Amino acid sequence: MSDAPDSGTDPYLWLEEVSGERPLAFARAHNETVVERFAAADRFDVLQRRILDMLDTDAKIAYPGRRGKWLYNFWRDAQHPRGLWRRTTFAEYAKTEPEWDVLIDLDAVAAAEDENWVWGGAGVLRPEQTRALISLSRGGADAKVVREFDIETREFIAPENGGFFLPEAKSRLSWIDIDTLYVGTDFGSGSLTDSGYPRIAKRWRRGTALDTAETVFEGTATDVAVSAGYDRTPGYERHYIGQATDFFNEEVYLLDSGGSWVHLETPSDASESWYKDWLLVRLKSPWEVGGTTYSAGSLIVTNFPRFLAGEREFEVLFEPDAHTSLHGYGWTENHLLLVTLQDVQTKLYVLTPGADGWDTEPLADTPAMATTSVMNLDPLEGGDDYMLMTSGFTTPTTLLASAVGAPATELKQEPAFFDAAGIDTEQFFARSDDGTMVPYFVLRHRDNRGRPGPTVMSGYGGFEVSRTPGYSGASGMGWLEQGGTWVMTNIRGGGEYGPEWHTSVQKANRHKVYEDFSSIARDLVSRGITTAPQLGALGGSNGGLLMGVMMTRYPELFGAIVCQVPLLDMRRYHLLLAGASWVAEYGDPDIPEEWSYISRYSPYQKAMETGSDATYPPILITTSTRDDRVHPGHARKMTALLEEQGHRVWYHENIEGGHGGAADNKQSAFQAALIYEFFTQMLIEGRTSK
Repeated sequence: MSDAPDSGTDPYLWLEEVSGERPLAFARAHNETVVERFAAADRFDVLQRRILDMLDTDAKIAYPGRRGKWLYNFWRDAQHPRGLWRRTTFAEYAKTEPEWDVLIDLDAVAAAEDENWVWGGAGVLRPEQTRALISLSRGGADAKVVREFDIETREFIAPENGGFFLPEAKSRLSWIDIDTLYVGTDFGSGSLTDSGYPRIAKRWRRGTALDTAETVFEGTATDVAVSAGYDRTPGYERHYIGQATDFFNEEVYLLDSGGSWVHLETPSDASESWYKDWLLVRLKSPWEVGGTTYSAGSLIVTNFPRFLAGEREFEVLFEPDAHTSLHGYGWTENHLLLVTLQDVQTKLYVLTPGADGWDTEPLADTPAMATTSVMNLDPLEGGDDYMLMTSGFTTPTTLLASAVGAPATELKQEPAFFDAAGIDTEQFFARSDDGTMVPYFVLRHRDNRGRPGPTVMSGYGGFEVSRTPGYSGASGMGWLEQGGTWVMTNIRGGGEYGPEWHTSVQKANRHKVYEDFSSIARDLVSRGITTAPQLGALGGSNGGLLMGVMMTRYPELFGAIVCQVPLLDMRRYHLLLAGASWVAEYGDPDIPEEWSYISRYSPYQKAMETGSDATYPPILITTSTRDDRVHPGHARKMTALLEEQGHRVWYHENIEGGHGGAADNKQSAFQAALIYEFFTQMLIEGRTSK
């Protein structure tokens, strides 16, 4: 194996006790130090207030979710910090000041029940829309309480009155009909996977005890999760099971007329979806079927009933090239809409099935250096209507409404929250260590061209998550207005160039993610955009792991680092909370040959090996006590280790907030202001001492 720290040799293992008295005392003491150092200045209060005003303002867009004739919205503002769940009609929404029908006032619920409820979502029964399954979490955790809500009476239905209710867990639920659910939850010993998600799916009928629900499917402990669902499309009703064998592979089963679960014979790493008689398969690896090989990243289609009967004939709807990937797709009643990325910039297309195959046409013009998304498709009740949301780095979001074949009309536009005059957006490409050209975007005032200046680069690089242009009022206020340069990187591990941009750097090739980011850092210096002492880096979650690697392997490239809700102890990550679900991404530390490559970059172990001899840039590490996805022990232990070694480290732990880091807008504003004050002191003012 290895002599890496384990439960017997790790001196900071006690910090993994999430709610222990001693670890929380550690967090509170560090919070006091951070507040005293970074939050005491007048300019901090000004920035925090500006960001909070932006988050609370009524001028921001109330983004709707369409369900038939209703547009639902969850809204937070200064008067409702926990939020309102509400709905309205499209005609009303199109008005300058629409009237909303408030369904749930979460502030009132939290006050009445003396709970720190954070909204977790609503599953509305379709098509009736008379009931909803409401998910609420304590402090923003992934684990949620689920309660049934009567939309007509505006009341929760108590279990003693026949209402569905689940205690706090990482549950999976879906409606079958008004009196029946599919449910996966913590049923007791052995009912969860090693990752902490449901292993068993059951059919639960109203008025019966949860422990009497009928088991319909069981996965294994090593699966990530099992879930069941029901497609209620009239005339095309289908029951289905998803068995996620790891984070990127899922086996799908359909219930046949005889009551048996039949395996859907598509690649487990593909994404399948269906609409009426069409089966869509988006491939993440090449697939040879029916005598033809379809390339990774392609979207292919076939007749679903004929596929189930044994036919294997597909038509290609999209095939990637070196510059273009599929970013998303969805159905209207009669058309399929595609969103593609061409060098990380969106293009939209409408595909229409006909007797002679599929016709493809551009859907709408899209601006450069921006992201345009298609939203609010409802093929069963919404016809061919859709909405478009466009956002650029310096251009606030615009929401438009349209229908296939009709012109778009502007519904809403957000105001500008920072002064973007003179700020330009540019795209560059850096050559990584293996020769791969990696794109990144640079935002800077045109007066700063030709001279290096304070710069912050952000990165993620994992799980096929694509990062695309978008408006950020907080970074505009906190950094760009101060004369700083902002950089968004599109390193491998994401999905910007299709699935192989991600799969090519999993497990043993993980080091290429870090080579990409460090290569962009060097490229920024070589282009004269910044210098190493003026360059900061920012990332969270998997991006927090990226920051840990930058600090321990490439410290000479950076002047300061912010590391949020991070993975850092890669020797134990799979043993903590949801960590087991990410083994397919990083590898299994308990397998010697896999630990051999993980150990080369694991930040906690690298810092322990190097000790006080290393010279690290100053770092701010943040996490949340209520983060039940990435264990707060990662951040706590790294902070304690760096402090013992004499490095410049600051630590802040939000006692609530979950993996997102904040339970309300006030917390979000504080955390954003903290980040930019840290970078201002470190990169602009050079105040790097403790």
